[in-house]
Amino acid sequence: MEGRERLDADTLLGEIRASELLGLSSRTLQAWRSRNEGPPFVRAGRAIRYRRRDLIAWIEANTVTAARFDATEGRRAHETRNT
Repeated sequence: MEGRERLDADTLLGEIRASELLGLSSRTLQAWRSRNEGPPFVRAGRAIRYRRRDLIAWIEANTVTAARFDATEGRRAHETRNT
């Protein structure tokens, strides 16, 4: 395994790798950081890094089920099926 990056929970990913993991553009991550939104990040001087576990936790926290989506939209699931 020499030369291969170890991808444990504490691995720090750069902006490009983080955006690839999330399926987003790096510009989206930049915009979220400027608005204090999105997943937590680590700032080391000018370098921005994301912990892999923080990205996975952020994905889990922002995963929307159909019932939860309908509740946030102010509709019941049976109302949306009939339209």
